[in-house]
Amino acid sequence: MYLLRRAWAEMRNEVLVLPSRTLVLVWAAGLLLLPLIYDDAYVLRILTMTCLFAIFAASWDLLAGYTGQVNFGHALFFGAGAYTSALASLKLGVSPWLTIWLGAAVAAFFGYLSGFLCLRLRGSYLSLATLAFPLIGLGLLFAFPDFSGGELGVSGLQRLVTGAIANYYLACVSMLVVVFGLWAIADSRFGIVLHAIRDDEVAARASGINTPRYKLTVFALSAAAAGFAGALLAHYLRVAGPSTLEVALSFQVVIWGIFGGVATIYGPVVAVFILYPLTEWLGSFKHFGELRLLIFAVIVLLVLLFMPRGLTPWVRDKIELLCPRCKQRNFKLRTTCRLCGAGLEAQVTRAQRLVGHQ
Repeated sequence: MYLLRRAWAEMRNEVLVLPSRTLVLVWAAGLLLLPLIYDDAYVLRILTMTCLFAIFAASWDLLAGYTGQVNFGHALFFGAGAYTSALASLKLGVSPWLTIWLGAAVAAFFGYLSGFLCLRLRGSYLSLATLAFPLIGLGLLFAFPDFSGGELGVSGLQRLVTGAIANYYLACVSMLVVVFGLWAIADSRFGIVLHAIRDDEVAARASGINTPRYKLTVFALSAAAAGFAGALLAHYLRVAGPSTLEVALSFQVVIWGIFGGVATIYGPVVAVFILYPLTEWLGSFKHFGELRLLIFAVIVLLVLLFMPRGLTPWVRDKIELLCPRCKQRNFKLRTTCRLCGAGLEAQVTRAQRLVGHQ
């Protein structure tokens, strides 16, 4: 009973006080309850894929959004997790429940190695250098087709669970755990250090922060999450192919991150849940089948044009205000801060004036 009262107090004081957190709670509950209301196999398949790509997108945001290390080769980690889990399962006969963690570990190693090799690079130089890694990975796969399957990849994998609903719940719960875990890391003291490194690495180093260690750590953490998602996807599709290492996938995750809003973790997740099902839905129409990429590009362009910081920061700013004293977010209709009691009337007036100018 005590734990229930404490959980309710935490929810009432930390979650239900902000519309953005309430929306996240409703969204998570909706995902968990959906199969009980609507169990169409095709819809569950699309949402299962969406959940796995959401992990991939959130892992990219931890690296690019919070440290400023924009990675154009993030598919390397996704593919490393997929191929490691697939090969360990088929060649060694290890249970898939163990190989998915092995895939995450190998991806973390590749992330640490990539970060170490690119440690001295910044900005566009870092992005272009990371772009080469998945190309090297593809070259190695094609060089040893007897081992990797070449262009056909590795097929015949065993699924972790059977049934559309079971696979959906596995992907959904995994996504919620990993995404909230990444958000907790980004919202911790570790995340504050990452912000400092992104804003001014020289000043961070002058303050005594071991910036190379933090950058390598976040490279490994981001890669582990991406590798875990890749391993889950490989066993869900029962195949690990070169598509998991394609450069197009790396650019796709960049689009998701920028569309949803970088340095938020949940922004890229929202982008995946909007854009991936949308493109699949448009592809189901005969007249839109060939134009879906064009429609996708137009939607992304409009969002970037009118919401430069991304979709989720724009929506959050419309429903919440920042306290001028303690810098905590409050519901837009409040007149005083929920924590420090500072007046928010001036902020409301300023927000209304800005909306009028727009």
